[in-house]
Amino acid sequence: MTELTIACVQTNSKADPAENIAEVGAMIREAKDRGADLITTPEVVGMLTAGRDDALARARPEESHEVLAAFRDLAAELGTWLLIGSISIKLSDEKLSNTSYLVGPDGGIVARYSKIHMFDVQVGDGTQYRESRTYQPGDRAVLAETPWGTVGLTICYDIRFPYLFRDLAHAGARIIFSPAAFTQVTGEAHWHVLQRARAIENGCFIVSPAQTGTHAGGRKTYGHSVIVGPWGEVLTDGGTDVGVSLTTIDLAEVDKARGKVPSLSHDRDYSAPVSSVEGLRAAGD
Repeated sequence: MTELTIACVQTNSKADPAENIAEVGAMIREAKDRGADLITTPEVVGMLTAGRDDALARARPEESHEVLAAFRDLAAELGTWLLIGSISIKLSDEKLSNTSYLVGPDGGIVARYSKIHMFDVQVGDGTQYRESRTYQPGDRAVLAETPWGTVGLTICYDIRFPYLFRDLAHAGARIIFSPAAFTQVTGEAHWHVLQRARAIENGCFIVSPAQTGTHAGGRKTYGHSVIVGPWGEVLTDGGTDVGVSLTTIDLAEVDKARGKVPSLSHDRDYSAPVSSVEGLRAAGD
């Protein structure tokens, strides 16, 4: 199978997991009714809280996580592939894991990925984010096998680290998921160009369901869930409204793009150290 219909569920997640289960569950059902083969949801789809203390209090371990259980049951009921973009998994009293789950049509967990790169930044409006205060970073890249081929899992801020996407592409990924809760400020500046760049560089599909709107504590997210083709074309853009966007893709386009620009086969080892600017210049002569 080379063709499949992918849905991006764009949400405005609240602090209450029960409320998110109900709202997102309804959109997952809508996506299935509209013909989706694979349904994707954003980062922190289970809860988006105002701060660290609230997140630690509301989070649950994987084995008792109400959002994970509810969405696994829903995937089994609908017989669909489902990407739970990410949920906050409690590791200890002090740390959570920002974890994405790919769930099969029987409700089983096919793959789990813990976000590697922590969003510790100060964006242009002066707001500071220190994700590492609350979350323990993951330590490995993750691939999964589906009926349509190999897929790679990433989350949000990972999009700024092209070597992760390169490694996934070299390992066989033809679709790479990047569910997100991009800030309004960074989204307006960088969202679309980053999504398109990762797709073009690796000749693969990028699927990025996103949070949108204003959340607890006044946090604003950018929206614009996108699916980008391997030639860099934006196939669907969810805009800024809560809702479901779908597109049918053909994975044969991956081979076409990689055949036109076979950059994956042109990679070289740049690991030899350059001790100075003079050394770098000499190496280029």
